[in-house]
Amino acid sequence: MSYRIPSPPPSLEELAKRQQNVVTASQLRARGVPARIITEHCRRGGPWQRVLPRVYLLQAAEPTPEQRMWAALLYAAQNGREEGRREGAVITGAAALALYGFTVVPRLPAVTGVDVLVPRQRRLKDAGEVRIRRTERELVARSVHGLACAPVARAVADALVEWTAGPVGPGGSAPVREVLREAVSRPEDRCTVGELVAELTDSGLTGEPRVRAALDELLATERDLALERIGRLADEWLLPAPLNAPELRMRGGTYIAVPDLYWPERGVAVEVDSELRSVSEGEAAWVRGGQHRMEYLGIRVVYVSGARLAEDPDVVGGELREAYRIGGTDVVELLVV
Repeated sequence: MSYRIPSPPPSLEELAKRQQNVVTASQLRARGVPARIITEHCRRGGPWQRVLPRVYLLQAAEPTPEQRMWAALLYAAQNGREEGRREGAVITGAAALALYGFTVVPRLPAVTGVDVLVPRQRRLKDAGEVRIRRTERELVARSVHGLACAPVARAVADALVEWTAGPVGPGGSAPVREVLREAVSRPEDRCTVGELVAELTDSGLTGEPRVRAALDELLATERDLALERIGRLADEWLLPAPLNAPELRMRGGTYIAVPDLYWPERGVAVEVDSELRSVSEGEAAWVRGGQHRMEYLGIRVVYVSGARLAEDPDVVGGELREAYRIGGTDVVELLVV
């Protein structure tokens, strides 16, 4: 049997370097610094300063923007862990977006408030520029410059909750469209449209007109891009051009569906990210109903996600060609409007 010998905790100097000179009272006590020494060092003209309850800056100079973030995170974590960033709290909202490097939010020095997510059962109050946000879900952290931040989709949703609460946001008006667009298009730390929709729905933001309009625009743009890729794939795989969003009806005029793409000569339809066509459950149910009716009437429906289309275009192209080759089964004669 092998035993793992625990490594000793870092010294105060090492910890201060790791946390940019910001430490908690419990971390100081764990390294043998008594309370009276902390008090003496934090007196006027002393080498340290208290920046938040039980959080200290081991320097006399004003804290940098990064040190302010560390102080907020350590205050909210309040668990005495060595790094103060793995469990207990994550930075979210505009501060997290600034750390991620979003271009449509104020840069870090201009961030005046820091939203920090903590578990709902934690008993903490707002302090200084730190705003405590509670969640019932398990905290998920992304390390950004050594700081624990909420995933991009959650950070965007929390920022929009603040911006849409009033008439204005950063830069004079909340840049809702720009933030959503940047969230799904960043080369690093990007999120999927599905993740963004889920967070905005969970936050109750899809009922806010500005957010709903921006989200509908984003979904339409993403779907148009996916349909363009499929059109190019069809050409590359020597398939005829499909009809774009035709309306299918029975001979008696009964409405069936409006597939994204359709090959009437083969009875094959293509649906692209249909679950993201609308954030309204009523509209989503209407879309699903159309898909079920097409399948019931013998149409072969190929479901394509934008993510898989971007990652494995050759696989998707092969699936489209195979579906076209096989075609639908006992397709009922339909009117194509």
